[in-house]
Amino acid sequence: MQARTGQCLNLGLCHKADSKELLTIPQGQDFVCPECGKPLRQGEAPRRKYPLSLVFGILTGLVLTVLGYFLWAKSHSNGLGSASASSGTVILRISGSNTIGAALGPALAEEFLRQRQGATGVKTVRGDKEDEVRVQGILPGESSPRTIEIHAHGSATAFEDLSKSNCDVGMASRKIKQEEATNLATLGNMTSAASEHVLGLDGIAVIVSKANPVQSLTKDQIARIFAGETANWQQLRGPDAAINVYARDDKSGTYDTFKALVLGGKKLAANAKRFEDSRELSEAVAKDPNGIGFIGLPYVRDAKAVAVSENGTRPFLPNHFTVSTEDYALSRRLFLYTAVSPANDLARKFVDFALSPQGQEIVEKIGFVGQNVTPTQGTTIPGDAPDRYRQLTTGATRLSLDFRFRTGSSELDNKALADLDRVVTFLTDLHYSGQNILLFGFADSIGPTEVNDALSKTRATAVAQQFEQRGVNASAVVGLGSQLPVASNETAEGREKNRRVEIWLRR
Repeated sequence: MQARTGQCLNLGLCHKADSKELLTIPQGQDFVCPECGKPLRQGEAPRRKYPLSLVFGILTGLVLTVLGYFLWAKSHSNGLGSASASSGTVILRISGSNTIGAALGPALAEEFLRQRQGATGVKTVRGDKEDEVRVQGILPGESSPRTIEIHAHGSATAFEDLSKSNCDVGMASRKIKQEEATNLATLGNMTSAASEHVLGLDGIAVIVSKANPVQSLTKDQIARIFAGETANWQQLRGPDAAINVYARDDKSGTYDTFKALVLGGKKLAANAKRFEDSRELSEAVAKDPNGIGFIGLPYVRDAKAVAVSENGTRPFLPNHFTVSTEDYALSRRLFLYTAVSPANDLARKFVDFALSPQGQEIVEKIGFVGQNVTPTQGTTIPGDAPDRYRQLTTGATRLSLDFRFRTGSSELDNKALADLDRVVTFLTDLHYSGQNILLFGFADSIGPTEVNDALSKTRATAVAQQFEQRGVNASAVVGLGSQLPVASNETAEGREKNRRVEIWLRR
């Protein structure tokens, strides 16, 4: 038998095939490639029109182009906006306050996916680190889950991550600081209604163990305790025992607010035990008969909240009414911050949902104070109330909010502007008319009495004019000057709280 010739077709895996070498196999040997062992093709293989390297190059380019377009399309579908290809299934990034992010943030994210995005199989799973979670759901027409990423490492991180484009929505349990707003100027005016959104209200509860007999403290007493100046409960008519101080960490918005409202220029006691997580702090205080801490209202849990008073005011416990009207000395607002014009459309949609009646119901369910308007039953009229106030409010019901103003201005703040529309919706739903509305303006005590009387009337009138623009005319617009303060006039924060407008409904 004569020798046979052929070519190897194992292209890309055999040098003899790639070189198109014509191989001669002696008689009696297997008709296979001596290099790769693959069967040969009898005779000369047909010549290619194009070089093999060119063919592979074209095919590789086509594959990469198709894959790149697919990833781009996936990241921009369903209003994903700025979500990057490297973030995979992440469609929205939320960062900041642990107070919000521990429970409220995930609860809002879950319902946002269900109610506004039509997602199924919604669940929250643990993230890569402590205080990080992923809320996942499968959107209509898709088979893979999409994710809302929540990092809750403290309010300061909200503004850090916004500045680095590492999040779309910032959570803060305090108002943005001026230097933070300046650093974020490229995102727009961060104190405007387009960027600053009041998510709900909270009271910083000062907590002790239920075994502790102390029921009420003044702000000054609390400041001395947390500064380490008052070190024994006996100084506060409690047991003869050393006071153990518990506090949130430096990145916490709760700590920032407490520092501003209570400590002022004092430094936190050096021996204070610090916590990143609100729940852990509350549990520690509840177990310590000599402990005291501060915490967001939903985290009181097994501990006991004490009533808090300021100079010239009655002590108030933190509850739904005293926090919703912001009369409680340590009440605060919870915020969501976004760019004025977010690159990710879902950021605006998420905020709109969080502020909607459905979103505010979730705020309430988690334990914070929502902003849906409700009448307050059994409102107690203070014994030192002026006759005019007492006469008009007899038989009337106070609503669960007060209107407040921008610092140093007669302009309504962002929450008040949103509350105007909430009140109008409430009145419409219950078929009330403007003739049922009573507005009472108040001022701080700085300056002459007649000036404060005029300022309080101006504030009430400003709210009345806003209602008029919405087709509602109040039946009474009264200025009561500096009477009935809800906070100390000795501090800037207290004076700001006293500059307010109450709203009542006459049946």
